[in-house]
Amino acid sequence: MLDEVKIYVRSGDGGDGAIAFHREKFVPRGGPSGGDGGRGGDVILKVNPRLNTLASFQRGIHFKAGHGGRGRNKNQTGASADHLEVEVPPGTIVRDAETGALIADLVRPSDRVTVVSGGRGGRGNARFATSSNQAPHVAEKGEPGQERWLLLELRLIADVGIVGVPNAGKSTLLSVISNARPKIADYPFTTLEPNLGVVIYDDRDLVVADIPGLIEGAHLGVGLGHAFLRHVQRTRVLIHLLDGGGENPLADYSQINSELALYDEKLGQKPQLVVYNKMDIPEARERWPEVEKALKARGVQPMAISAATQENVRTLVQHIFQAVESLPQEIRIPVEEMPVYELPEEEAFSITREEEGVFRVSGRRIERAAAMTYWDYDEAVMRFQNILEALGISAALEAAGVQPGDTVYIGEHELEWSE
Repeated sequence: MLDEVKIYVRSGDGGDGAIAFHREKFVPRGGPSGGDGGRGGDVILKVNPRLNTLASFQRGIHFKAGHGGRGRNKNQTGASADHLEVEVPPGTIVRDAETGALIADLVRPSDRVTVVSGGRGGRGNARFATSSNQAPHVAEKGEPGQERWLLLELRLIADVGIVGVPNAGKSTLLSVISNARPKIADYPFTTLEPNLGVVIYDDRDLVVADIPGLIEGAHLGVGLGHAFLRHVQRTRVLIHLLDGGGENPLADYSQINSELALYDEKLGQKPQLVVYNKMDIPEARERWPEVEKALKARGVQPMAISAATQENVRTLVQHIFQAVESLPQEIRIPVEEMPVYELPEEEAFSITREEEGVFRVSGRRIERAAAMTYWDYDEAVMRFQNILEALGISAALEAAGVQPGDTVYIGEHELEWSE
C-alpha cells in the first residue's frame, strides 16, 4: 500500500511589470502606462473523499502551478494564473520534508491547505511615477514562486481498528460485520493493506479498519510494521483479535500490546475489546476456558466468537457500538483555522568570501529583490542599490573587505561592486 510519499511543489512566478508610456495623437507628453504583472498560481492540497490511498502519486510527484501574465501598456494588469489543486485522501498528514514540521492534517472532505503561495506580480512603471519623476524607466519583475519538498503520510480514518497476529481472522471478521469485501485466504500475511468497512447497527454506523497482521519487531519497522502501525493511531477503539487456532494466543496478546505501546505510548492506552476467534475449531473451543481465565486474571474481560460461523458476532457488534459511544467526543481543530503554510521569511542575510575578490550575499529577501530587478534600466539598478543600503548589506560588504571591481553574487545574479 502506498501510504507515504515525497512530492515536490512549486508555485507560479508573478508576471513582470511593464515599462510603457502613453502614446496618443495630440498628446505629446503621455505619462507612464506600464501595467502590473499577474499573480502566480498557488499549489493547494485538498481532500477527495473518494480516494483511499496515495497511489495516484505513482503517476508523478512534481506539481508546478502556472506563472502570472506580464503587465501590458495602457495600465493593463497581466492575467493571474489558476491555482493548482492536488487531491489527497482523507487522513493525509502533510509535513515539510526538510524540517519534518507539521503543515496540515487533512481529515474532512472540506479540508484544504495552501502549501506554497504564488509570487505577486511585479509593479509596472506607472506605479513608480512621482512629482519629481513623472516618466520613470523602472518596473519590477514578478516575484519568484516558492518551492518545497513535502512528505505526505496517510493514516486511515476509522472509528475502530481490528489488530492481531497474521491469520487471526481479521479480514473474515470485517467481512461479516460490515459491507467490506476483502480478499481472504488461509495463510499468513494475506492482507498487505488495510481494508475499510462500514458497520451498521440500528440507525447508527461506524467505520472499521482491518489492520494488517503485526509481527514481532513491527515497532522497529520490521516487515511493514511502521506502515501498518500508523493506521492504528487514528482509531478510537481497538478490537484485539486472538487466533484461537494459533500456538499460544496469550503470548500473541502480549506481543501485539507490546508492539503498539513501543510504537506509540498512546496506542497502548486505547480501549480494547479482546476477542478470542475461531470457536468453530474444536481445539480452540477446548482451550477457551483456560485463555479466558488467564485474561480475566490480568483484568481483561474477553469474549469468544467464530467469525467463520458468525457465532456471537452480533453480540460483538453491540459491544463495539457501546465502547465507541461511551468515549468522550473528540475535539478536532478544523483545518480552516490553521494558518496558510508559508515558507519562513528570512530577514537576515549572510556574506561569504568565496575567494579573493569574490563575495556571495545569501538571504531569501535580498535574493528575491534581485530576481525582481530589471537590470537593463539604470533607474532599476539604482533602486536595488537603495535596497542594499536600507538592509545594511552595503555596509556589511564593506566591512567584509569588498573593493571596487570585486564580484558580488546575489542569487543567480553576478554584480561588479563599485563606489
